[in-house]
Amino acid sequence: MSAPDDGAAKRRLPIGIQTFREVRGEGYYYVDKTAHVQRMTDGGKHYFLSRPRRFGKSLLLDTIKELFEGSEELFRGLAIHDRWDWGRPHPVLRLDFGGGDFEQPGWLSEDLTLQLEAIERSAGVAVGSGSAPARFRRLIAELRERSGRRVAVLVDEYDKPILDALGTPEVARANRSFLRGLYSVIKSCDAHIEFTLLTGVSKFAKVSIFSGLNNLTDITLDPAYSTICGYTERDLDEVFAPELPGLDRGEVRRWYNGYSWLGAEKVYNPFDILLLFRQRKFKAHWFETGSPKFLVDTLLRRGVPTPDLEGMVGTEALLSAFDVDEMAVEALLFQTGYLTITGEDAETGLSQYRLGYPNREVRQSLNERLLVALLPDAARRLAQKTSLRRLLADNDFAGLEALLRAVFAGVPHQWHTRNNIRDYEGYHASVVYSYFASQGLDLVAEESASGGRADMVVRSESGVYVFEFKSVERASGRALAQIKEKGYANKYLRLGRPVHLIGVEFSREDRNIAAFEVAQAA
Repeated sequence: MSAPDDGAAKRRLPIGIQTFREVRGEGYYYVDKTAHVQRMTDGGKHYFLSRPRRFGKSLLLDTIKELFEGSEELFRGLAIHDRWDWGRPHPVLRLDFGGGDFEQPGWLSEDLTLQLEAIERSAGVAVGSGSAPARFRRLIAELRERSGRRVAVLVDEYDKPILDALGTPEVARANRSFLRGLYSVIKSCDAHIEFTLLTGVSKFAKVSIFSGLNNLTDITLDPAYSTICGYTERDLDEVFAPELPGLDRGEVRRWYNGYSWLGAEKVYNPFDILLLFRQRKFKAHWFETGSPKFLVDTLLRRGVPTPDLEGMVGTEALLSAFDVDEMAVEALLFQTGYLTITGEDAETGLSQYRLGYPNREVRQSLNERLLVALLPDAARRLAQKTSLRRLLADNDFAGLEALLRAVFAGVPHQWHTRNNIRDYEGYHASVVYSYFASQGLDLVAEESASGGRADMVVRSESGVYVFEFKSVERASGRALAQIKEKGYANKYLRLGRPVHLIGVEFSREDRNIAAFEVAQAA
């Protein structure tokens, strides 16, 4: 990578700017995505793209809108400029479900009617009354007839009316049914349509919402489009070079890079990067703009131990399966951006994707929220957590044991019986894992070794810590013995740092630590 040019002129940071004309015309930084758009228009007609929130989907759609409307002056110097026929503009019909309270019954129909009326007024056409799908169909046909050219149909946040109402399933189902009828119009109007792109966070099953629109090309996991949203390392070096001096690039990568949609390059969350450049602080910028309450509630309701999140696997079909009545945890985590693809196994002929946290921001912040849900006393938790890093740095294992005992001592008896983690060991392991992960420590759950998998491995400058957790009737020493017998620590001996073996046994009766044994690997 080339070194940042300290003498390059700074531009404005496009934080929250979703209008291509404003970005290009008012001195904002812009990462050119038009080569991807060219690839789409050359290779097909109807497309679907899923990406997490605040990843640049709205700006992408607005770019495409200006392209089809023939706004040539905005594209000078961009990859697509010399490859586009600027003499043949097309009418554009863009729907945006980004606003509104779609949990309210009937709001979706009212919102769409207002959008269609605004498009009609802007285009100077009147298609009359009727159902929303019928009005949508007539509007597409009228725009084609008036202009003599086919229409570009763009839909932003196509799934938000359903996602907003997941807490009230009957409304979510009604919204799903409504949208199924609306989107089926796109297929029936194919002769009048030049190009279609629907974007959203989730990929709903075709049988639920796209049953009438089965000609969409899904580019969500197409390696050719893996960087269509988000920033690459090259983008940071070439576009944002004036913002980089003074920032530790290693920390930038650890905090915000790591999202993968099967391409050769991983990408940064753009919202995080822009807020980092403005505030010059490493924080959970993206995470703090949304509430993962539904996700956290779902994980706890289904009894998913938090260490399991790091080792999930799924096929493409599973990662694309999302519906009101059937929601795979893997799909929910992947589509919302809390997990990303870390590897692929295709030995059986059926690709299996390994999932993991994309970066420090997500791992630390999500586990902070999970810890709040797992432990009832948030004030006690926050006070105790501050000493964890110091105890590890000092290798103060007596202090670490006392700290963890204090954590579990604050959990009321009834809390153990009403949480849905599938067993005591799973609950205690979840608390310990999330406790460490919420500190931003470098850790791995279920770390593979020659003899099996260690429950948790923590790496720090002071050493490597290999943990094994057991739920027991009484202290037995089995946890520490298993680490030694299975050789869980062997792979870390070559690192040249002390390797500590920590066996933690939880008493089923006392619901606290029955044994906390430490040894150093030879």
